[in-house]
Amino acid sequence: MTTEPVLDVRGLTVALPTSGDRSYAVEDITFSVNPGEIVCVVGESGSGKSVTASTVMGLLPGALKPVAGETLLQGEDTLKATKNRLRDLRGTKMAMIFQEPMTALNPVARVWEQIAEMLEIHTKLSQSERRKRAIEVMESVHLPDPERMADSYPHQLSGGQRQRIMIAIALVLDPALLIADEPTTALDVTTQAQILKLIKEMQERRGTGVLFITHDFGVVAEIADRIVVMKQGRIVEQGDREQVLKNPQEPYTQMLMASVPSMTPPERAVVGGEMAVEVKKLDKVYGRKGFLRRERIVHAAANVDFHVRRGETLGIVGESGSGKSTVARCIARLIDPTSGSISLHGTEIATLSQSKLRPHRRRVQIVFQDPYRSLNPRRTVGQSMIEAPVNFGVPIEEARRKARELMELVDLSADALDRFPHQFSGGQRQRICIARALALEPEVLIADEAVSALDVSVQAQVLKLLDDVRDRYNLAMLFITHDLRVAAQVCDRLIVMKSGVVVEQGPTREVFSNPQHEYTRLLLEAAPGTDVEFGSGRAI
Repeated sequence: MTTEPVLDVRGLTVALPTSGDRSYAVEDITFSVNPGEIVCVVGESGSGKSVTASTVMGLLPGALKPVAGETLLQGEDTLKATKNRLRDLRGTKMAMIFQEPMTALNPVARVWEQIAEMLEIHTKLSQSERRKRAIEVMESVHLPDPERMADSYPHQLSGGQRQRIMIAIALVLDPALLIADEPTTALDVTTQAQILKLIKEMQERRGTGVLFITHDFGVVAEIADRIVVMKQGRIVEQGDREQVLKNPQEPYTQMLMASVPSMTPPERAVVGGEMAVEVKKLDKVYGRKGFLRRERIVHAAANVDFHVRRGETLGIVGESGSGKSTVARCIARLIDPTSGSISLHGTEIATLSQSKLRPHRRRVQIVFQDPYRSLNPRRTVGQSMIEAPVNFGVPIEEARRKARELMELVDLSADALDRFPHQFSGGQRQRICIARALALEPEVLIADEAVSALDVSVQAQVLKLLDDVRDRYNLAMLFITHDLRVAAQVCDRLIVMKSGVVVEQGPTREVFSNPQHEYTRLLLEAAPGTDVEFGSGRAI
């Protein structure tokens, strides 16, 4: 195997438009990726990680311009390559896996056709040979029944299966360099573990150099050979895995690692507040009948029992499709339960009609995963904040005063009420969503994957904010997450769901230290970087 780098980035500088908050997206960065090596690039949003990857691939938007340096792909500078040459290099010598496969895949093309498109562009194989090769590479990424799945469309596959299709497309022509841009961020722990294992297996088998962009230090601890730490467009530290994780030199690296939640739950006192939510024998069934088809029944939640007290955080964990969000939406009455009881401070709301539900709407509020889609892009933050209180009869001036107070509570300036959502970072938008949820002074706050897409440092700030808000307002909080590190640190009690059923519940520390159900043990074992202890500024 050659010892020459697959990718050698030397002094790369990419200029931002003059209206930007700094002069350069990336400035004077130098690093390399060797054959058979995984180099993880970490840093907060805006640090230049994805800009670096896009520059190498020749995929920069027109507003960004490389102004200095080289990006040598097996000795060839991609910055000097023509559009036609870049098209030749993509797939044959370098390939990229994007964060969200549903937006990266064509929704109206079968998956084998999307894999075969690479072969059609770069080889002279016949259609039957392309299909055969597509099925072979689907098999190599461990997709079940590839012959049958080849004719599926993206929406018919799970998130993990779609990400495997993206990996198959990237690897079908055996490129020397694979760039993976946050490929596991939205996946649950077991699917994430499978994808990480697959990327490592592919890299070892093919000798591929991998540039892996992530903000998840658990993933870094699991797969990295070397680590590059970026801050505001510059590399502040780089070195091999052991060196950076166990002895970080830069305060910024230490801060990032200190922000990673520990997998060891702290001791927590039993919360004895009044009962806020009590769920008994909750069922949610989806059924569908088609012409000349058998009825298809999906039991999204089955016989679910739990309770949450004022001042308590109850975590719900499990894989995608386990029923976590279904239960949350039933409690918020965004969907109607099929059967069972939902008691909100002693009031039965499971069977109330929509008209009778209205007075109870303000008592349960929800913060969703994606703050981009939660806020109306055409309305100012202030307009979004006062909308619900005004609808419930609060005078406009009083609603505005409350909105200003809440903005201060979530560490944002009251002046920001006149700005639009696109003028804020992801973490700031999530703070706004939390403030908006509190505008109605709810008794129950549901956080549905509210921090899963945030950097570790911003995540730590939002988690602290949620903790402070719960204590200040004596809220009952339902915290839905697939991140076990987060669950360990913020939840008083935990319920574990699988296929719509609660398989285990108890105090968080007890569930983590002595899991009773095989599925719980599987989830805990699948969490990346479990052999590394974070939270003190360095890995232990």
